[in-house]
Amino acid sequence: MFGKKKAKLFGNHIETDCRHCANGSDFDGASVCRLGRYLDPDGGCGRFVYDPLKRTPVSMPALKPHSAEEFKL
Repeated sequence: MFGKKKAKLFGNHIETDCRHCANGSDFDGASVCRLGRYLDPDGGCGRFVYDPLKRTPVSMPALKPHSAEEFKL
């Protein structure tokens, strides 16, 4: 009851972004809130619910080129 707060599965500090909200939907590339809300200038929304399935993963950086001499024993 009065113990430490548990960390959420995806962290406690998720930035509010309508593209990652469970109440948001993509319409022609623009995020539209199903609840008719707009993101406040300070970046807060009381109805924000994080949906991890809407996040696109960051692409991996390109590998640097290697020569055949690096793999010789």
